[in-house]
Amino acid sequence: MISVVVVDDQELVRTGLRALAERDGDIAVVGEAATGRTGLARVRELHPDVVLMDIRMPEMDGLEATRRILADPGLREVRVLVLTTFDEDEHVFEAIRAGAAGYLLKDVSPDDLRRAIRVVAAGEALLSPSVTRTVLGSIAARPQTVLDDAPLRALSPREREVLEQVGRGLSNDEIAQALFLSPATARTYVSRLLAKLGARDRSQLVVLAYETGLITPGT
Repeated sequence: MISVVVVDDQELVRTGLRALAERDGDIAVVGEAATGRTGLARVRELHPDVVLMDIRMPEMDGLEATRRILADPGLREVRVLVLTTFDEDEHVFEAIRAGAAGYLLKDVSPDDLRRAIRVVAAGEALLSPSVTRTVLGSIAARPQTVLDDAPLRALSPREREVLEQVGRGLSNDEIAQALFLSPATARTYVSRLLAKLGARDRSQLVVLAYETGLITPGT
């Protein structure tokens, strides 16, 4: 059973997310909170597998709550899945840099919501395609963005190719197909990238691909 805490300042949203998440019987919402501060306390109390985290809330926003959750050694196994109504919200970049394992819009289908919870609980990272292609791309394209390709210097040419595919939002199986690798080899390369680049998960590899200029908007 996957345990979930829902943190959102709207009671109707929390109720709806609970009903949708628990529909198949393998996910249980064990707690709720209406502010980031209360949510942080509930997560520390309950140690859920996944936190569904809104961004804009009173007292403490979801970004700060996410940072504190993921900086707490006692919450090492907790995964944060950010939910928002803003498909162009610049805070998506901050959420992923803070260590959020995924970012979804609140108009996601019920099936995709449950799938996202399962993916994140299994230790994978998840970004909606619109976030990967549009939001991160637009942020990377801003004039004030300073690109630093220093992290790429430690990578082999093949590792750079794999990182580029991760940055485009491809799964391990899709990377294997694109680069003519076995799925096991693709997984090994992704694991190696996480270790070499000091990234918490796949989402942060996507950010690095944009920050280093390996991927640029429109390519």
